[in-house]
Amino acid sequence: MFSKQDQKSVAEMSSSSNTISKGTTVHGNIETFGNIRIEGKIVGNVTTKSKAALGQSCEMQGNLLALNAEIEGHIQGTVEVAELLILKPTAVIDGDIITNKLVVESGAKFNGGCKMGASKKKIEIPGERAEKKSLLKAE
Repeated sequence: MFSKQDQKSVAEMSSSSNTISKGTTVHGNIETFGNIRIEGKIVGNVTTKSKAALGQSCEMQGNLLALNAEIEGHIQGTVEVAELLILKPTAVIDGDIITNKLVVESGAKFNGGCKMGASKKKIEIPGERAEKKSLLKAE
């Protein structure tokens, strides 16, 4: 279906790492195949096909969609995690949680509904199909 080169580029994208540092503000949506660590402020949605780590200084106004997530900061929006969501003691979520598995450490807070054991959601990144098609055309 995909050549070895295509498989290699997909593996490289999913193993990449992104960081939004403390003191940085991003207005807009973020979509990535790789891991993302956020210490700054995000006004928009974050989608990753890997792990999202939101540090203690993170302030996010928008929805989070990830394969796995570990949250220490503050989110105003829906958190949807396909596999495992970990809420650290400093985590504050103002919005709904949808996840397969949930770990809530003592001190974490969330205000909203929680739906667990949901079937694994396929995480789609807009333009992903177009990228795959362009890789196939290049052959």
